[in-house]
Amino acid sequence: MSRLTELIARVKSKDQALAEDLLTEYKALASRRAFGLNFERHMPESVELPGRTVRKGDKVRILPPRGSTQKGDQRLWRVIGINGPKSAPVAHLSLIDGNDAESVEAPVDDLVVVAEFRDFIYPGLVSTGKVERGGNKPYHTIINGENFHVLEALTYTHRGKIDVIYIDPPYNTGAKDWKYNNDYVEAEDLYRHSKWLAMMERRLILAKQLLNPIASALIVTIDEKEYLRLGLLIEQLFPEAQMQMISTLINSKGTGRTNEFRRVDEYIFFLWFGNAILGKLSGLPLTNSQDNEQSDNMNDENDGDDDLQDDEQQSTGTEDLIGLDWQTFRRRDLASRRGTKKGGPRQFYPIYVNIETGHIESVGSPLPHNAPLTSAPEIQGTVAVFPIRKDGTEMNWSTTAPTFISRWKSGYARAGKATPDQPQKYIIQYLKTGPITDILEGRATILGRNPDGSVIAEYPQAMVKTPTTQWAFKSHNAEHYGTGLLTNLIPNRSFPFPKSLYAVEDALRIFISDNKDAVVVDFFSGSGTTAHAVMKLNKHDGGQRQCISITNNEVAADEQLVLRKEKLRPGDPEWEKWGICDYITKPRIAAAITGRTPEGEPIKGDYKFTDEFPMAEGFEENAEFFTLTYETPVAVSHNLAFQKIAPLLWMRAGSQGRRIEELPEDGWEVTDRYGLLINLDEATKFCKAIANMPDVCLAYIVTDDDRRFQSVVRHLPGTIESVRLYESYLANFRFAMGR
Repeated sequence: MSRLTELIARVKSKDQALAEDLLTEYKALASRRAFGLNFERHMPESVELPGRTVRKGDKVRILPPRGSTQKGDQRLWRVIGINGPKSAPVAHLSLIDGNDAESVEAPVDDLVVVAEFRDFIYPGLVSTGKVERGGNKPYHTIINGENFHVLEALTYTHRGKIDVIYIDPPYNTGAKDWKYNNDYVEAEDLYRHSKWLAMMERRLILAKQLLNPIASALIVTIDEKEYLRLGLLIEQLFPEAQMQMISTLINSKGTGRTNEFRRVDEYIFFLWFGNAILGKLSGLPLTNSQDNEQSDNMNDENDGDDDLQDDEQQSTGTEDLIGLDWQTFRRRDLASRRGTKKGGPRQFYPIYVNIETGHIESVGSPLPHNAPLTSAPEIQGTVAVFPIRKDGTEMNWSTTAPTFISRWKSGYARAGKATPDQPQKYIIQYLKTGPITDILEGRATILGRNPDGSVIAEYPQAMVKTPTTQWAFKSHNAEHYGTGLLTNLIPNRSFPFPKSLYAVEDALRIFISDNKDAVVVDFFSGSGTTAHAVMKLNKHDGGQRQCISITNNEVAADEQLVLRKEKLRPGDPEWEKWGICDYITKPRIAAAITGRTPEGEPIKGDYKFTDEFPMAEGFEENAEFFTLTYETPVAVSHNLAFQKIAPLLWMRAGSQGRRIEELPEDGWEVTDRYGLLINLDEATKFCKAIANMPDVCLAYIVTDDDRRFQSVVRHLPGTIESVRLYESYLANFRFAMGR
């Protein structure tokens, strides 16, 4: 190719037109990426839309008879007309792309609308429920729909506004874990890998439009079946990004496959853009300390499992300043409770805290396993603090008394928050070996000491620790903290291979720990772990981050066979209730927020690690559930579909506060976050109302006249984003692949 450029340059000096023609052909050849990832694009991708009303002009398939488990006729037909009684309408169909003209009639009930990705669509949203416990906080949105089409819609509402995209796409293992053009992609499919790449490429191209170019991140998880191809694909699509792949242990026991090594890990691609800073963890550490676990075990006698943080990692008011990782001193795993061999006989002793000052005053001797707490000596003016869980379980401290005393005397241990209503009357905190070594070797600087003698220290910005490229954290175990946690939330409902809540939380934390208003998108949301993790991050620091989760309502392959034999089809209520969105995602998010299972029972168990609290407490969050609809341009342009458009306008304004659901009778309306003007004769009142509401950020103005639109804009505050409707809607939402 380099030789060709030289020859074209020589031709240019003699024949400008010929040189330009040659250059055009050269660029076409170069675009084939002979040295990059080459694969078949498999155009067009398509999706069936069960439940969508069949209209004249639609593209449809004829379904097999009810009760049949056969694949059915995959040809596409155009609806020429519909007649017959309303109770049993009949459609007249014409074959699309057939060698010969062919027409048939079929009951409308036996048709399903098909949207190919080259077809124009006009999406809308219909609310299917909400959970509100977060006051005026933004809403998390969960959207049931084809993720490609929802991503297209988000290019209108969130173009360039997304801080992190986290996705866990189908791994293309050859099992029935995903469909292409409505068919499961089997292991024997010769085009299995190129179909997967084509599917991913289309969605990642849209994802690129959503990411904030100033600072954002893309996180993609994958296993060994596609990680090589995925790496090449994202490298080609995002050449401007910094990119790394890490390996993460998700199940130490491993999953078995015939004649293959047992898989214990998977991979995560991290891409970050613009000014995004990787691993800025100061004051907000990973759920598992990044200190060397082996080193801590060697230096701290019987130090054990305190790498898994406890429920009471509380602040004494200095952590936000010092950037050091103060750990809870009480051990958390039940295998280390008092009286067990693992716990050790010397790690249950009283720590005396002065009631008046809240400072540690002395440390007592260990109590024998069978000795009551009252056998510990009393010291006037102090309270004896023992390692006891909220439920009364007697645990052990993380080190022996001599080790603790040494750290306390050096300023590396302290009493934290008083908890007089709990069995353990004060939270005890300490620094582990890693931060102490950093202080002693000068990587962290002591700025002073608190009244109790504990150190005030900080890392220079350049020394803030970042994660390594290999994660082996107990909290990332998918069996315990993915499947097991999901079972607590929605008992007796199964979902294959959910991610550990804490693994997703840690991945997100790396990029948005300092951004309490971050917007996160997951367009392969599955059971809803990403939204759950965002809520947990908010719980930790009082953030108002929001998550947009996109999933479909696909029913598992085995369940489909059973339902078809019962003469059910996609679109039937009895079928749809078993879909991923309705049966798993929505109930999981609702349960996480309310603290109650779908049956109304308090959720059993506690959240672990960074924060520990009962799952039954729930979260102070809001969430709304939507289903994607497909509107007609006529309905949109004539204001007949406003209720379907309304959620999109609300989302663009931040998914917060009240939504304008109906066209305003007065010709205009303003909510907490945005305003809508449909009668330009009322522009003066509209602009005045917005000027008096400082939180309004967006104004929608309905007009076909650009001069009148600009006239209104000039009278609005400069901080207001102005959008013209409905031309703006039609221009942004007339989506078609290959446009």
